[in-house]
Amino acid sequence: HVRLVESGGGLVQAGGSLRLSCVVSGYIFGNYAMAWFRQAPGAERELVSGISWSSGNIYYQDAVKGRFTISRDNTKNTAYLEMNSLKPEDTAVYYCKANTVGSFAYWGQGTQVTVSS
Repeated sequence: HVRLVESGGGLVQAGGSLRLSCVVSGYIFGNYAMAWFRQAPGAERELVSGISWSSGNIYYQDAVKGRFTISRDNTKNTAYLEMNSLKPEDTAVYYCKANTVGSFAYWGQGTQVTVSS
């Protein structure tokens, strides 16, 4: 019943920017945290950034710290990942994830981000 849909991925040159969006549809009980993961071809999925319900707690992986900004608008049931100064090593499928109060996870289908040199 709950769906997470990512959008905003695409092809961008190194140094460019993209803004990813993740819209949550359906009902999620209680407050939920959101996170962005990414998975490059042949690599394991890794946590990129996370944000609590009220945006009071934010986490960034060291590799993206200072370049990416996570945010959310709970009135729109949407989380965002603003990606600046993109590097080829940022190329991956980016997934959003919602963590419920019961630690039940919902995942989006992913959106491709490709950064060319």
